[in-house]
Amino acid sequence: MAQTGQRVDPYGNYNFLVEIDGITRAAFHEVSGFDSTIDVIEHREGGDNLTPRKLPGMAKHSNIVLKWGLSDDIDLYKWHLDAARGNVKRRNGSIVLLDRQGQEKMRWNFVNAWPSKWDGPDFNAEGNDVSIETLELAHEGVERA
Repeated sequence: MAQTGQRVDPYGNYNFLVEIDGITRAAFHEVSGFDSTIDVIEHREGGDNLTPRKLPGMAKHSNIVLKWGLSDDIDLYKWHLDAARGNVKRRNGSIVLLDRQGQEKMRWNFVNAWPSKWDGPDFNAEGNDVSIETLELAHEGVERA
């Protein structure tokens, strides 16, 4: 627990790793989609017409979106290509937050992920940005470990 007067800075969002079973990548530009929602089921009981009861329904998780600079590494693209051809291979993985010294501070583990969408880079003859590939992973849950 922090002592009175001790400054505790929040972690930056720029120092992270992505681990996926059997696939190793050096760096990612951006990772997003860590959220879940629980459907609300409204139920009206007889005799109580003023307000419905609200019950928890199905939990849903958004796709995790990975973005990285285009390079010769095509492991993630091959994973998606295999899935597009009907050979869906589910993998588990983690998003790992690091502190400024590169030490792991926390992680989010996802399960049974498979690539549901790949988006190639956009090109512009007048641009000077890095070419970015994007992969969306459908999964069956993410938990902060």
